[in-house]
Amino acid sequence: MTYGQEPGGPHGPTGPGHPGKQYAHEQGQGQRYPDGFQPPRPLRPEDQRLWATLTHVGGILFTIVVPLVAYLVLRDRGDFVREHTRAALNFHITMAIAGVVGAITTWLLIGFVIVFGVAVVTIVFGVIAAVAANQGQLYRYPLSIEFVKH
Repeated sequence: MTYGQEPGGPHGPTGPGHPGKQYAHEQGQGQRYPDGFQPPRPLRPEDQRLWATLTHVGGILFTIVVPLVAYLVLRDRGDFVREHTRAALNFHITMAIAGVVGAITTWLLIGFVIVFGVAVVTIVFGVIAAVAANQGQLYRYPLSIEFVKH
């Protein structure tokens, strides 16, 4: 054994060939990741519907925050929830931009109409999207710019 080399060979005491720990390729299992990391398991369809519904309702209450967090956390958990969180995020980014434009133009008095319209559109389309998600249907928001692609 050379200086700095741990017992058990060149891979250390837990490397391949050491009886204390077997790697996935030695066990005949699927791919494993270092440090115990496992890719997220897909959600059941009813859980995907629930999270999609909560994302749309959360978007009504907290604008971009809830759809952004939901998209980042749930996008790998199923196609249904990925599509709904992506659609909600795109819609609420679009509505946030429209709200900022409305806030900037309030000195022209048209801004008040824009801000009120944004609030109404956000609530109406958010409720429609939440109902569609709860029923297991895909929903595409009108007036939405596609910032986040598939």
